Amino acid sequence: MTETSTSESTELPMIVSVDDHLVEPADLWQRWLPERFRDRGPRVERLGISSMDFIGGTRYDIKYSQDAPPADCWIYEDLVLPHKRHVAAVGFDRDEMTLSPITYDEMRPGCYEPKARVEDMLANHVEVSLSFPTFPRFCGQTFLEASDRELAEACVYAYNDYMVEEWCGDSDGHLAPLIIVPLWDPELAAAEIRRNAARGVHAMCFSEIPPHLGLPSIHTDYWDPLFAACEETDTVINMHIGSSSKMPTTSSDAPPAVQATLSFNNAMASLSDFLFSGVLVRFPGLKLAYSEGQIGWIPYILERADDVWSEHRAWGGVADAIPEPPSTYYYRQVYGCFFRDSFGLESISHVGEDNTTFETDYPHTDSTWPNTLALAEKMFADLTPEVRYKIIRGNAIRMLSLDIT
Repeated sequence: MTETSTSESTELPMIVSVDDHLVEPADLWQRWLPERFRDRGPRVERLGISSMDFIGGTRYDIKYSQDAPPADCWIYEDLVLPHKRHVAAVGFDRDEMTLSPITYDEMRPGCYEPKARVEDMLANHVEVSLSFPTFPRFCGQTFLEASDRELAEACVYAYNDYMVEEWCGDSDGHLAPLIIVPLWDPELAAAEIRRNAARGVHAMCFSEIPPHLGLPSIHTDYWDPLFAACEETDTVINMHIGSSSKMPTTSSDAPPAVQATLSFNNAMASLSDFLFSGVLVRFPGLKLAYSEGQIGWIPYILERADDVWSEHRAWGGVADAIPEPPSTYYYRQVYGCFFRDSFGLESISHVGEDNTTFETDYPHTDSTWPNTLALAEKMFADLTPEVRYKIIRGNAIRMLSLDIT
C-alpha cells in the first residue's frame, strides 16, 4: 500500500480501524491444529435453541431443543457456545440486532471470510483493520479456562497461524494480525510474541484486569517476561473491554443496557493500575491500547491520578516506584480507542491528539458500518486536518508498526 498524506486536504483519509472482530470459520481448528489434536479441538455443530437469556459478563442461560430455531455452536471440552446475532450484527436492522441464535448462513460473509471483509472495509472507507477473536474471547480466556493445557496451547498456536497466514495472509496489508497467547504461562506467552514478531506481527491481546481471570496482577513481576517481549519486539498490548470476563454492572437484575453503558469502567480501572504499577517506568518502550474503551473519561482519570501522586504518594505506596506524574507515562505509552465519543473529541487536547485512535467495531451491534465515513465527517468537522489525520490513521500506523510507505 502507498501512504498518502492528506494534511492539506479537506477530505478524510482512509481509516485504520484498531478494533474490529473476527467470527472464526467453523473449520479453523480442524484445519490448523496438528492432526493428533483435531478430534478434541473446537468444532461447530448446529443445534436448536429454544431460549437464550443473558446472565452477566460472558454468561448465558441457554435451553436447547431439536424443534427450536438453529444456531451454529462451538463445542470444546464441556463448553457449548452458540453464535449470537448481536455479535454478527452487520446487515441487520437496528431492532433486529437481538440476543438470538444465528448460523453462518445468516451472517454477512465479511464476518468470517477475509476477502469479503476487505470488500466491506473498502466500501466503508477503511483501509486497514485489526480484528479481535470471538470464540477464544477477547484475550484467549476460552483456552485459559480449558482443562487440557496441552490441547489449549496447541489451539492458541493454531489460531495465530490462521490469523497470520490465512486471515491476513493475502489481504495486501488490509488486515493486520492480532494474536493471543497462553496466558497461564508468561514464558510461553513471551516466546509466542517473539515467534509471531519474526513474521511481522506487532499486536497481541491481553486482559484489562488479570486477577478477574484468576491470574496474578500487574503489580507483581509475574508478567515481566511478557512485557519485556512486547517492548523488545515493538508489540502493542491490546486490552479490549470485556477481556477480564467481568463487565461492570450495578446488580444482578440490571438490564444489559446498564453493563453496556458502564463498559469503559474496566479500561479506566486498568489504566489506573498501569499508571501506579511501575510497569511503564520499568518498560519505557512498552505500548498499551484500550480497545473500545472510548476516550471521554481519560482527562479526568489523568487529572485524578496526578493529584493522588502529588498529594498522597507518601502513604499511597508509589513514591519510589513512580518518579513522575502518572500522566507522563500515559502520554508517552498509551493509546485510547473510540467509535462515537464527541465529548472526548471536544477534550482532545487533554486526551492527547497523539494518543487517540479510531475503530468501526465490525460486525458488532456498536459498529458504524456501513456509515463510518459520514459519521466521521460529522464528528471530526471541527478538528484541523492534521489532528484528523492522526486520529483516523496516523496514530494507528505508529501504534501497530504498520508497513505503509
